Amino acid sequence: MKRMKTEKPAAYVPHAPGHPERRGTGGGKSGTLRAAIFGVNDGLVSNLSLIMGIAAATTDPHLVVLAGVAGLLAGAFSMGAGEYISMRAQREVFEQLLALEKWELENEPQEELEELTQIYQSKGLPKELAAEVATILTKDPEVALATHAREELGLDPEQLGSPWGAAASSFITFSFGAFIPLVIFLFGTAGNGAVIASAILSGITLFVVGSLLSILTGKGFVKSGLRMLAVGGTAAIITYAVGSLFHISGI
Repeated sequence: MKRMKTEKPAAYVPHAPGHPERRGTGGGKSGTLRAAIFGVNDGLVSNLSLIMGIAAATTDPHLVVLAGVAGLLAGAFSMGAGEYISMRAQREVFEQLLALEKWELENEPQEELEELTQIYQSKGLPKELAAEVATILTKDPEVALATHAREELGLDPEQLGSPWGAAASSFITFSFGAFIPLVIFLFGTAGNGAVIASAILSGITLFVVGSLLSILTGKGFVKSGLRMLAVGGTAAIITYAVGSLFHISGI
């Protein structure tokens, strides 16, 4: 009995130059360390800048704490929501690509077999061996889909990323970074002493976070640390200067 072909998935353009599988999407999880470093850095720099601006405008620690807590929560929820939407959209794109690949395997098996054979040939296997390997891997539908996903799309079907996991991670790391410049003011201290203490604590954290970044970049940890310290410090100095221009007395 002849098998009936299923309907092609939406927006399917077979082997066109712009077809997603020709572009090489490159899926998989982002580096956990990288995500953590940038989450902490974003939270620290943004809330440090906000707190420095407010602290320069008023000596009332309650206003500084209010601004710091508001900045922490607003930024953390924004980061979490943005990461969820981004990861959700990315996952849906990957799932659509896998659906297209599955349709091709079911309805164009010979073309897919030849395509996989060519991929292995391009990796240096002789034509006969490449064809044999491709044939073996194509026998099991699940193995075939996973193989084509990895070889053609650069995707691991088992690691498409979790939107909720990404959102929670961004929320937590941002919150941790944003809490660093705020913690000094939570003790009710105010004035230049609190500002200096908060700046020192934040500066040390920025240097440490920058140093950890060297694990990813391969650059010297001192250079990476000083670079992040300089960037975050510059932002804080600018907002402090702006806050000084709007100093509120009598509060």
